[in-house]
Amino acid sequence: MPVLFEPTAINGMQMKNRFVRSATYEAMAAKDGTVTDQLLATMAELASGGVGLIMTGHSNVTREGQAGGRQMGIYADTMIDGLKKLTATVHENGGVVAVQLAHAGLRSIGTGEYGPLGPCNIFEDGVKKVSAMTESDIKRTISAFGDAAERAVKCGFDAVQIHAAHGYLLSQFLAPCSNKRSDNYGGKLENRARFLVEVYREIRRKVGPSCPVMAKINSEDFLEEGFTVEEMIEVARMLEKLGLDAIEMSGGTFASGPFIPSRIGTSTAEAKEVYYREAARAFKKEITIPLILVGGFLSFASAEGVVTTGLADYVALSRPLVREPHLIQRWEHGDRTKASCISCNKCFATLFTEEALHCAAEKR
Repeated sequence: MPVLFEPTAINGMQMKNRFVRSATYEAMAAKDGTVTDQLLATMAELASGGVGLIMTGHSNVTREGQAGGRQMGIYADTMIDGLKKLTATVHENGGVVAVQLAHAGLRSIGTGEYGPLGPCNIFEDGVKKVSAMTESDIKRTISAFGDAAERAVKCGFDAVQIHAAHGYLLSQFLAPCSNKRSDNYGGKLENRARFLVEVYREIRRKVGPSCPVMAKINSEDFLEEGFTVEEMIEVARMLEKLGLDAIEMSGGTFASGPFIPSRIGTSTAEAKEVYYREAARAFKKEITIPLILVGGFLSFASAEGVVTTGLADYVALSRPLVREPHLIQRWEHGDRTKASCISCNKCFATLFTEEALHCAAEKR
């Protein structure tokens, strides 16, 4: 029977337990996306806190793919020195770290020469706010993902993760509600998944077979004409056949109402934990590559239950580790009381302050 505190490996990447820090936007980089001492300190604390695998916050692979201020970037060689410091810091503190490669698409903040790009044009009051990507834009972005992955390997990252969830660019292409294209990147699922598939192939070409490559995808979007559980399984099957090493399952977008990725007020009962239980069950019936499950975990019992029953292979947490970076170490040492996170989402408001990501409820 698999247990949470046993060593495992994903394509040769050794992990001391089955806990993952899910990618969490820290807003701690410099304005140009380079690593700062503040970000290094956060990574050191997470590594020393016992997490088996740390996913960095979403890191933009192009300048125009930036989602927010002080977001860590990986789009230029000028970032290499700082990123090397980050991986060294994690390793020195006993951790393993993957970089999440991302592009915000229509959610970008408009930096760079291209402005916000997405599957389709978006107009507000007759003014174009988002430009539909041309096939040239798509090819350029695919290359940027590959270049970023190659950069990650040079910097010492143990793995890379493709961000294709939460309504960011690759997720936008997967969803019929945001992808109304009529070319090879729109319409049937095979076409809507083409961008993600080509990104994976380019990354694999650049990093070779021995580097773990993972993807984060939605269980479903919880939107009318959104990405569905059935489509998620089909896309997972496509990626599995191509050699993807693991999938992290999340769900929802920022437009999904009560079903946003980080739901509010779910800390009151264990029954409200494990948001995507049924989707994970469907996934495990069809897909054999490891499943990292995120969404609502606050209690050790819930984390242990999904792993021991085979519902998932790894458990990922985000907000609980904002408040308690050493939560996993606490659980390992025998204090199995619930995480102190109250699922209030006030930590996200701190992203727009000079202090950046921290638990506002605890500070109060």
